[in-house]
Order: sequence, then C-alpha cells, then structure tokens
Amino acid sequence: MATEPLQQLLQHAFPDATELRVEDRTGGGDHFQVTVATPRFNELPLLEQHRLVNEALADPLRDGTIHELRIKTKGSE
Repeated sequence: MATEPLQQLLQHAFPDATELRVEDRTGGGDHFQVTVATPRFNELPLLEQHRLVNEALADPLRDGTIHELRIKTKGSE
C-alpha cells in the first residue's frame, strides 16, 4: 500500500494536525511509521493518543494492509 491513502485517513481524523507524516519503513508497502502532532493530543496520555491513531487506521489494520505500525505522537500549539 502506498502511503497516500494512510495520509488521507490521518488528515481526515486529525484536520488540525501541525505535523503529519507517513513513512514506508521497508519499501514493501506494509510496514509503516506515522508521526502525528496535533493540539488534540495536548493533555492526553500517550496510550490515548496512540489509540486515536489506531482508530483512524482501523480498516487497513483490520484487513491486514498494515502489517506493522509504529506510532509517534505529540501535542502541539
């Protein structure tokens, strides 16, 4: 899977993101690292931030399109 569909899902879920990046870690289209910075994460524990990202990518995670997902999140102004 190309990174663009994942990027679109994340942009839809986090329209106020100040940083949003999807990287194909291996070039095989199923191991990704995502970085999301949004004011929505301010004051949320890390586990809750990651849960929200997982919810945004629920379909590709469920159908096996994403085999491995690494998540980096942070709040922003």
